[in-house]
Parts: sequence; structure tokens; C-alpha cells
Amino acid sequence: MSALAAATLLLFAQATAAGAEAVLPYRVGPGDVLEVVVDGRPDLSRLPTVQTTGSIWLPRAGEVEVRGLTTGEIGSRIALLLAGADLASPRVAVRVKEYQSQFVWVLGAVRSPGRKPLRGGTRLVDALLDAGGFQDGASGEVVVERSAAAFADGARSARFRFAGTSPTPEELEQLGLPLVAGDVITAGIQRWVTVSGAVKRPGRRAFEDALTVSRVVEAAGGVLRNGSERVLLRRTGGETEVDLRAVRGGKAEDIPLAPGDEVVVRARRL
Repeated sequence: MSALAAATLLLFAQATAAGAEAVLPYRVGPGDVLEVVVDGRPDLSRLPTVQTTGSIWLPRAGEVEVRGLTTGEIGSRIALLLAGADLASPRVAVRVKEYQSQFVWVLGAVRSPGRKPLRGGTRLVDALLDAGGFQDGASGEVVVERSAAAFADGARSARFRFAGTSPTPEELEQLGLPLVAGDVITAGIQRWVTVSGAVKRPGRRAFEDALTVSRVVEAAGGVLRNGSERVLLRRTGGETEVDLRAVRGGKAEDIPLAPGDEVVVRARRL
């Protein structure tokens, strides 16, 4: 499997933006830097930082409580405070110049892991792009863990797998997931199992949770005519013989594989 490169993620971001569902507006908090512009009154315009008290200070308006408000709500509140005889209907525009109050974490197989600012409408694809995209060797699997809230199904984590360079509708929907403050996004490293010996396509194969001895042999093209149905499973701690014929007949367990396992298909003795 090839994980999505940063350039492909950018294309995904553009595609998901076109059809993204409405997300909750950004609500400011302490540390955010705002840009407040009063139309026609540069003397009243400022770049205030939201203080730990949750307020900003502006000339004429004084202390303005803004914690938890959207930029539109802040603009309306400031306009009311500025209104006077010389400024009957002030027009106030507010935007967040620097996002410093809310964050998500991107960990694992990305090029620039760490804390990333949560901006208005930040989606999973945006956080992955902020982290530089997947590293070489990433599996394309991404887990999002949420502590501040739950997902729609009530779960605290969600697992996704992005397989290649051509987006599917399902992948577009998943990459468009709106993030909330405190989310932890972990990109997985590709893990492997090995199939060797008398199979059509020996070599290393990507590990998947449902992979078993018989399934990995089938994925390798099956046992050659000179191969034995009694294969060896080698893993840390020793070897186990698995009879594929007994597995198919329901008389033996089809052992689940773990990362790093090797399945050896031996040649039959003539």
C-alpha cells in the first residue's frame, strides 16, 4: 500500500472543501490574536490578544468579553459598545489573525509531528497537511482519538485507512472530518509479514488485522505443486506447524498473524 503524499493530500483538501458539510464556527479563546477593523476609524482599530480573563481591550469600548464567541458575535458586541453620537452605526469586522488557544496533536508517521493550531473549520486533511503529510513507510491508517467529546456513534476514537492516490467518495468524506480541540491524530507505520518458500509470489506483505496463515498463503498465489500443505509459522518465541488442508476442512485453527511473522511453505520431500 502506498500512503498519500502531501501533494495528493492537498488535492484531497481542495476536493473535500468543495463538498464539505457546514462545520461549527471557530470560537475564540485566550491567546488568540484578533484583528479588529472599524470602518473609517483607524484610530479605533487594533490587533488585540485575548487575555487569560477571556477579554480584549479596545479604545472607547474598554474591556470586551470575547471568550467563546465567534468573530461575527464579537464584531456585533464591539459595534454596540462603540456606538455614539459621532458613530451612529459603526461597522466592525473581526477576524482571527493568529490561532493560539486551541490545538490538536498529530503523531506517528508524518513528516512534522506535534501540536497543530485548530483554526475555523479545521478538518482531518488540514491537520495532516499541517504535519507535512505522511512519511515514506506510512500505512495510510489514521486513528483519531477524541477526549473532549464523542463521535456521532458515541465512540471516542475513529479509524480510517487511505489507500492510494485516487480519492474514493468514502475517503473524501473521512478526510473532511471536522476536528475539535484536543483531538489526537496518529498516522500508523506500515507493518509487514513475510511469506517464503514454495508459493507463487513469495515476499513481504502488508499486515492487516484480519490476516491469517491461510489467507496470506492465498494472497501469495497459493502453494506450488511441489509445496507442502504443512507450513511453518515463525514468530518470536518459536515455530508452529499449520496444516492448511485441516484448516480448510475446519479441523484446525487458522492462526491470526501478527506483524513480523513469517510463513514458510516447505517443499515436499520426493
